[in-house]
Amino acid sequence: MDVCLSSEQQPGRLGKGPSTPDGWLEAEEEGDLHKDGTSRPPGDSNKIEPSLQSLQKFIPTDYASYTQEHYLFAGKKIVIQESIESYGTVVWPGAMALCQYLEEHAEELNLQDAKILEIGAGPGLVSIVASVLGGQVTATDLPDVLGNLQYNLLKNTLKCTAHLPEVKELVWGEDLEQNFPKSTFYYDYVLASDVVYHHYFLDKLLATMVYLCQPGTVLLWANKFRFSTDYEFLDKFKQVFDTTLLAEFPESSVKLFKAVLRWD
Repeated sequence: MDVCLSSEQQPGRLGKGPSTPDGWLEAEEEGDLHKDGTSRPPGDSNKIEPSLQSLQKFIPTDYASYTQEHYLFAGKKIVIQESIESYGTVVWPGAMALCQYLEEHAEELNLQDAKILEIGAGPGLVSIVASVLGGQVTATDLPDVLGNLQYNLLKNTLKCTAHLPEVKELVWGEDLEQNFPKSTFYYDYVLASDVVYHHYFLDKLLATMVYLCQPGTVLLWANKFRFSTDYEFLDKFKQVFDTTLLAEFPESSVKLFKAVLRWD
C-alpha cells in the first residue's frame, strides 16, 4: 500500500490531497478496502478476514466534505481523512506533539507489542503511529466518530503493522466496568491528546483516566492549553497522578505529560 512506503522526509504534516465526492478516500487498487468500510482479499468479495471483524462495524458520518491530510511519522506516509465539521474528525496540535514524542522515544518506551489504549482517538493519527511502532492498539471515541476512525486505521495499518488496531466505543465515565473489565483489559500505555478543552465532561474524563490505569500503566497526555479550565483540570489531574512534564511546544502551546496513578 502506498501509505506504508518508507521516506527520508522529516516527520509531521506533509500537506493536503483532494477529497472524494462521497467523503471516502479512494480504495486501494488491490481491493483491500471497499466503500462500505470492509476489507476483503483481492478477487474475493465474499470472504472477510476474521481479524478485521472488530473494524468493520462502522461507517463514516456523511459530512458535506472531507479532505485528505498527509503526515509522515516513523518513516511512514500516513493519509488521514478529516472534516472540519466535527471536533472528532480533525487532527489537533496535541496529537502532532504526541506522535512526535512516540516516534523519537519508541525504543525507550518499548512500544513493540505493548498494549495501548487511546482515549478520544478522533481521526486516529496517534493510534496509527503507535501501531506502526509495534503496539497492540485499541482506539476509542464516541459513536459518531468511530466510522472515520475505523476507515483511517484500515487505510494506514492494513498489511503494514504487526498488530491490527481495534476500534471500540468509549463514552467517558459510562459503562467502564462493563466494556473494559479490569480482569480482562490491562494496558501498558494509555494515550490522550487534546481531550481537555471547553466541554462539560472533564470530571468524567478524569474518572475514565483513573479507571483505565492499573499498576504499571503509564499515561501519556498531550494537550494545547487554551483556557483557565484546562489548568484547573491539570491541578485535579496532579492530585491523583504522579505527573512529569516531558516536553513543551511553545509554538503550539502544547504540554506533554507522563503520569502514573498514585496508589497510596
